[in-house]
Amino acid sequence: MKGVQKPMSTKTAVSFGARPAKLPTVLNGAEQRSILSEPNKKCPTGLRNFAMLKIFLNLGLRSSEALNLKASCIDWQSGKVIIVAGKGERDRVLWLTDEDLTTLKAWLDIRPNESDYLFCTLQGARMSDRYVRDFVRRYAKKAGINKRVHPHALRHTFATDLLRESKNIRLVQKALGHVSISTTMIYTHIVDEQLESALKQFREGQLT
Repeated sequence: MKGVQKPMSTKTAVSFGARPAKLPTVLNGAEQRSILSEPNKKCPTGLRNFAMLKIFLNLGLRSSEALNLKASCIDWQSGKVIIVAGKGERDRVLWLTDEDLTTLKAWLDIRPNESDYLFCTLQGARMSDRYVRDFVRRYAKKAGINKRVHPHALRHTFATDLLRESKNIRLVQKALGHVSISTTMIYTHIVDEQLESALKQFREGQLT
């Protein structure tokens, strides 16, 4: 009939949210606590590595962003952090918790003062991406986490937890620095999969 709008087809309605073939690796709460317990915070490198793990999990930085982060990019009173020219050449602003600020200040007190980088070697040089990948994988293995864990998996974990907490995909997009919302949409599939798993086990056998 003329003038009557046809309903959107099912295919059109869901195509934007189609589930990808493979979802990113994320850590649950127990696994996050386990990997954070592995670094020996009594030694300088252990404290530094612990601080980096916290940055990955609580700010969702890419490895390159963490390695290029400078102390001058942090407001040590408010916790405001400026991530300068990350992937896609888009600066963004994030915030540290008081707990994370305390951890970073402890590392700042013992790191080489002449270094340009917040996270550096004990000689003040820029750390390598390979070293960071290796210690993340090593801590995960020691923690008994049977997943392929790397710095980007910790970024995925941050994004998933932030989406679950905020229920705001645009906020997650902004925190991650994604240019396109379609890149961020993958985290909705992770949360949906976790909900599916939870519901399938919900009160299983209790009402029979």
